[in-house]
Amino acid sequence: MRSKLRLAALVAGLAVVASACAAGASPTPEATVAPTVAPTVAPETYPTGDIKITLWTKEGEGDGALQFVKKLTQEYEALHPNVKFGVTNKDVEALRQDFLTSSLAGNAPELLWTVADHIGPFTAADTILPLDGLIDPATYLSNALAAVQADGKTWGAPISYGNQLMLYWNKDLVPTAPADSDAMIAAAKAFTDEAAGKYGLVFNQTESFWLVPFLGAYNGSVFAADGKTPTLDTPAMVSALTFMSNLKFTDKVMPKEADYNVADNLFKQGNAAMIVNGDWTLGAYADVFKDKLGVGPIPKITGADFPKPYTAGAFFMVSKAVGDDADKQFVIADFIKFATGRDAQIEMVKTLKRLPGNLEALGDAIVTGDPYLAGAAEAITHGVPQPTNLEMRCVFDSMTAGVRDLFTKGSDPAAVARNMQTSADAGVAPGGECAAE
Repeated sequence: MRSKLRLAALVAGLAVVASACAAGASPTPEATVAPTVAPTVAPETYPTGDIKITLWTKEGEGDGALQFVKKLTQEYEALHPNVKFGVTNKDVEALRQDFLTSSLAGNAPELLWTVADHIGPFTAADTILPLDGLIDPATYLSNALAAVQADGKTWGAPISYGNQLMLYWNKDLVPTAPADSDAMIAAAKAFTDEAAGKYGLVFNQTESFWLVPFLGAYNGSVFAADGKTPTLDTPAMVSALTFMSNLKFTDKVMPKEADYNVADNLFKQGNAAMIVNGDWTLGAYADVFKDKLGVGPIPKITGADFPKPYTAGAFFMVSKAVGDDADKQFVIADFIKFATGRDAQIEMVKTLKRLPGNLEALGDAIVTGDPYLAGAAEAITHGVPQPTNLEMRCVFDSMTAGVRDLFTKGSDPAAVARNMQTSADAGVAPGGECAAE
């Protein structure tokens, strides 16, 4: 408890009031803010001793994101020569598992740059600190904060907001955005030539993250009203699975097999007219296609609604490994303030083409005047915050197994939905892998 109070005192200055707001963002409840603790233990001046901070990040080298993270830490080190960062990239799943393991072993990193759905396992294991009272909710887009709120507390500081799936299209092959799913399928059929290795639409056929938007289009949800009970065997799920199955087996606009890399390469090489992919690859696609890239929401499903992708982004999370070291806590707090401030956030937009979590940066002309980011922002308006509770892990795993059965075996959508429900129920039951204590 003492370390939590000290950290609260030291990062109370993170608030930067901003008035800009993302157009079209849906309202969400404001964060619950704990009373600010008086900074009685904070250093009166910036610490002068040598301080080493270990930062683990999900960002990789493919789109320049890891280089951007390192650039931020290097710029901060230039301002404060007594501070040194050790930056390590880990795959999202490896970061989750390795952080839990290292926390148990007592050698965890102090700071994480990771995804919202890690909140469930990290809070269940009591390995991160809540940030209520450390950041002013007015600083950030409320939807971004909502993505890292659970059990009435805020567990992350938004770096970027998005992570949503959306439709990209090659304007040389599909000149205008499809008005709805019928138009999308028609355009896909017009380009598809399986013998030539060309397909109208591609996306990752091996992960359940790509199922979620279509479930939302049929007004489905993965949880009941309590936010914890899986609801996968529903008419909405069957409709979503049927729509996806038809794309491959009836409309025949998709390849026989496609994981993330296969789909991504087909699109980049001009062998796929459209792809459903995340905002994280916007910068890479913009570099390839220039003004020939189209970006927007996944089209409205004819007879249903717009697909509703999960939204989240990247967030700082503070590990309990900071302990009672007041100087280290101060530096971590100051770095978070630096990295999520307006200037750093605008630089992130320029470099990575990601929407910022900082409201002041979000209202800057670099966002509002960019056609790619405008398309991404429109896609966000149809999204919903991704659940962060522990049960979500088993729901994702159960749906992923179902998606793979659907696409690799051509399994019946109704049977897939039943199997997903059975698997998820077992995972969240007492004693199950994702059972809440």
